[in-house]
Amino acid sequence: MKLRIRFCGLVTLLFIVSVSVASGQRKLASYQKYIREYSGLAVEQQRKYRIPASITLAQGLLESGAGQSDLARRSNNHFGIKCHSDWRGGRVYHDDDLRGECFRKYKKVEDSYTDHSRFLAERPRYASLFKLNIKDYKGWARGLQKCGYATDRAYANKLIKVIEDYELYRFDSGKTQKTKSSGKKPAIVATKRTVYRTHGLLYVYATDNDSFEQIAASLGFSVKELKKYNEVPEDFPLQKGDIVYLEKKKKKADKPHYDYVVQIGESMHSIAQKFGIQIKSLYKLNKKPKDYVPEEGDVLKLR
Repeated sequence: MKLRIRFCGLVTLLFIVSVSVASGQRKLASYQKYIREYSGLAVEQQRKYRIPASITLAQGLLESGAGQSDLARRSNNHFGIKCHSDWRGGRVYHDDDLRGECFRKYKKVEDSYTDHSRFLAERPRYASLFKLNIKDYKGWARGLQKCGYATDRAYANKLIKVIEDYELYRFDSGKTQKTKSSGKKPAIVATKRTVYRTHGLLYVYATDNDSFEQIAASLGFSVKELKKYNEVPEDFPLQKGDIVYLEKKKKKADKPHYDYVVQIGESMHSIAQKFGIQIKSLYKLNKKPKDYVPEEGDVLKLR
C-alpha cells in the first residue's frame, strides 16, 4: 500500500464532529412501512419549506409511534403538536406532560405534515435551524432540542439514531428512492490529505463534499475496508470534520479516558469514534442493550 501523506503527531483531539450509527440494529417492520408510505411526503415538505426530509420522517416516526399511537390514529397528528393560542382547527385531548392536554386534530395525515413544516418555518424560535445545510440532520436534531421542541433530554440523540439506523439521510437528496446506477464510475478528485494519529490510531478528517470513495482512492484503501473500520453502512454521508479511521478501532479507550459525559446530539457510534473504540465494546463495557439511546448527562465507561 503506497501512501503519499504527511503525518502529524497529534496525541489528542480538541474537537471532533463525529458520525453516528448503530451497529447491527434490527429494523422494525412498522418503521419500514411508515418510511415507504410517507417518505415522498417528507421530501415534498423539504422542497417547500427546506426542512430535511430525514428530520421530518424521524420526528414523525418517534412522535407517532410509526403512525400507531393513539394520538396519531384518533387525530392524524403525527408530530405531537399541541393546540397553542393561535390554533383554530380541530382539537383532541390527550394525556402528555399534563392530563387532558389539547392537541391539534387534522382531517388527513398530509395536513399534519404541512402544519408541522409551517410550525417550524413560521416561528422565530426555530429560525436558526434554517441557516443550516439541508443535509446537516445532526445540527437540526440538536437545534430542535435546544429550541425546546420536546422536553425529552435524549430527543436529539433519538432522532439521529433513527435517521442513521434507517438511513433516512438518503431522502435529504430530494429523492424518494435510490436511482439505478448508470454504470459510470464517479470521478475521483485527487486531494492531499493530512493523516493524524490519536489514541494510537491513524485517521483523517473529512472535507467539504467528501466521501469514503474519495478518501479510499486518495490513500490507497478499499471503500469496504474504510467503512468496516468506521462501522458505517453503505451510502453513509460524511460531513466536514467527521473523523475517518484508517485502521481497526480498539476495544477500550486509552488512559486517562475512563468515562465520558454524554452531550446533546451524540450516539454510541459518535462516542466510539471520538475515542477510537469499537461500538460493540462500548455497549459491552456499559452493559447496555442495542436499542439504548444515550441521554444528555449519562456517564459511560470507556475502559
